Amino acid sequence: MATNFSEIHKHQWTPQPDAEALVIEILQACLGESPRLREWEARLLQATGTRLIDWIDSFTIPETASQANRLATVGYRRSNQSNQEVWRQPEGLFPAVILHASPEWRITIHVESICDFLTAHRLDERIKIFGDPLAPLRMANVFTESAVEFWIVERHGDAEFTPRATPSGDASTVLRHQEAFRLRRRDFDREEDGFAHAMNLIHGATNELGVDRTCDLFFAAERSYWMRRNRAAQIQYSRQQQLGLGWGNHDHHTYRSSREHFWRLTAALEALGLVCRERFYAGHEAGWGAQVMEQPRTRIVVFADVDLAPDEVAGDFSHQPLPPRRKLGTVGLWCKLHGEAFLQAGMHHLECQFNFDAARIQLAEAGVSTMKPFTDFEFLRQAFTQGEQWTVESRRLEAALAEGFITRDQAEQFRNEGALGSHLEILQRDQGYKGFNQTGVSEIIQRTDPRHAGSLN
Repeated sequence: MATNFSEIHKHQWTPQPDAEALVIEILQACLGESPRLREWEARLLQATGTRLIDWIDSFTIPETASQANRLATVGYRRSNQSNQEVWRQPEGLFPAVILHASPEWRITIHVESICDFLTAHRLDERIKIFGDPLAPLRMANVFTESAVEFWIVERHGDAEFTPRATPSGDASTVLRHQEAFRLRRRDFDREEDGFAHAMNLIHGATNELGVDRTCDLFFAAERSYWMRRNRAAQIQYSRQQQLGLGWGNHDHHTYRSSREHFWRLTAALEALGLVCRERFYAGHEAGWGAQVMEQPRTRIVVFADVDLAPDEVAGDFSHQPLPPRRKLGTVGLWCKLHGEAFLQAGMHHLECQFNFDAARIQLAEAGVSTMKPFTDFEFLRQAFTQGEQWTVESRRLEAALAEGFITRDQAEQFRNEGALGSHLEILQRDQGYKGFNQTGVSEIIQRTDPRHAGSLN
């Protein structure tokens, strides 16, 4: 049965300035004690356009009654994990805070691969890695300066803080399912067969690895597939890999879906452990809706778009099949021209966390321009890179033309020039804000409609 996460979060996400102030205070305390950490923060901004605070997985700080009281006051809640006192703030995007009896301070950032990180920084085998290769949790202490330890963590569906021994044979099982997801067949005569094939792969992996590790493997393969068709992503990924970080700063993955298959997309995501969070409906003129989904143990968030009519928002459009319509909105046309994002097309975009201004400037210097920002709040800033023009298959153009979804002139335009395909999204979140800007998303969806190519800037 589907989990209705919307019932848990009926309220709107709100900025959490008090929690952010405490997190910044802890970070500044670490930076104040460690010149090497300050150098790392500056290099991170200069080389990748990202902020240290957005990479932090957790802080470990000395336990005092005042610290516990302050954490509770700003919305952190206590739990016990791995025999440690762990505090998390459920109303915003903040690092976990671990209180311990020792005087040392620890800052831990998340990376896609510990091996890549250590290689990028020419750190040799004397750096001890805790956790076996391909284990769901691996950690390493990169350096210790004064009373501050700088650690990296590689997570694959494990939300704990102490690596555990992995049974023999697990590594080969992980590699087998990793390869199956990366080689997943995406083109079928009937798209429902493509969804069924993907579900078989997901269930096979879940049976052997569990849902959390399966989710991690699946979305790593999705990012790889998307990146091969997106130049902006290739450039930014290369910049981040120079420091061995990978896509450890991903915020959410966006899928566009036809109305016919939206319920199948939801079912596949739920099989990966994602649960429904808030929904969006932008009104009659906008013609689209979205379901936000989150996997609570893997840091995976999905924003799933679909054409939607005004009378459908009151129903369960994420789980009930939607009837066909005679007119396609931006999302439906994108799927008609390129295929389902879950299948042939790949994701519409990946959104990652950056220093908004620095990332746009640095990408421009690398030849990647960005569109006009569609959100510019104090606590949320968002912009797409200029979209990739994808070639449209003749059979898709002819089908769209025959069904009356595009004009003959539009068909010729798409045949000669291609149509907008994918983007990288530049995002800066502040005050731990976890939500989305419905008005801004509606604007950018309209501006990325290939029928309105003159309004892209």
